[in-house]
Amino acid sequence: MSATFNLLPLVRPNIAALSPYSSARDEFKGSADVYLDANENPFETGLNRYPDPLAAAVKKELSDLKAVPEDQIMLGNGSDEVIDLLFRIFCEPGQDEVITLPPTYGMYKVSADINNVAVVEVPLLSSFLPDVERILGAVTERTKLLWLCTPNNPSGNDFPQASMERLIRDFPGIVVIDEAYVDFAGRDSYISWLERFPNLVVMQTFSKAWGLAGIRLGMAFASAEIIRLLNAVKPPYNVNRLTQQAALDALRQKAQQQQEVRTILGQRALVQQYLASLEFVQRIYPSSANFILAKVDDPRATYQYLMERGIIVRDRSRQPGCEGCLRFTVGTPEENEKLFKALLEM
Repeated sequence: MSATFNLLPLVRPNIAALSPYSSARDEFKGSADVYLDANENPFETGLNRYPDPLAAAVKKELSDLKAVPEDQIMLGNGSDEVIDLLFRIFCEPGQDEVITLPPTYGMYKVSADINNVAVVEVPLLSSFLPDVERILGAVTERTKLLWLCTPNNPSGNDFPQASMERLIRDFPGIVVIDEAYVDFAGRDSYISWLERFPNLVVMQTFSKAWGLAGIRLGMAFASAEIIRLLNAVKPPYNVNRLTQQAALDALRQKAQQQQEVRTILGQRALVQQYLASLEFVQRIYPSSANFILAKVDDPRATYQYLMERGIIVRDRSRQPGCEGCLRFTVGTPEENEKLFKALLEM
């Protein structure tokens, strides 16, 4: 992608011309003794004031951690909000289209359907790797977004960097890399590629390695120009005060997160060994995530058997290329031991 990349032709005209909502907290920045500008309840509860609409304190911590300027970070109400905003910004309903690579994360298609945007599906190869030539061959003048989930959900594998570079370089629209599972992949994030590729958006989440799925906080990293558009279209207070504080607390305890990731990686290897020892497990797919995809003799019966014993896994056998497969999230050592004992008794 050329350094002279022009973003504007990809943006919907009404979004390019949008005057974003300006909140009271946008208009006044700083501290004061008396706040009478936002029609808030004046009695202190700890939550009676509106949150920072741009979550500046969280972005400062992320900027230091990820080595990314704060104006290249956007925070969403989960990554699903970021996904939806990208459709709203770049895709004209009933006209434009996007490319996905099934099997992949289901919200790309759901958001496309909600926004009335056509989805062109280019299935992954049987190895769950992207078919680069077919992907680029599927591009038309209406193609705006390419969704790349790596490590991929539900397969768990990480796409080769050479394929990623080719796709980002040659795709004429916006390439979105969903890195929800990057902390388990043993490689650097594609955030480091932002300077090289102005058409790149990288998404991450607090839901996996950070252990904060309940607060619903997603991250987008992109050029300052794309981040400005995301901030213009998002609701003014999309990340609440409690979520911002929980994120700050976690970011200031990086050592704990790193230890939990190490434990999960060790348990992932153990679960892989468990599954490999079972006769009804036909294949275990390589994983760079916190889960393992395994092909079994009878996925529905295995799922039902585990459910009756209080163990819930995910039946992915109806997903393209995942016929006969169950997805096992890596649990605590105690949970994984309970899983293995149950499977041994089948």
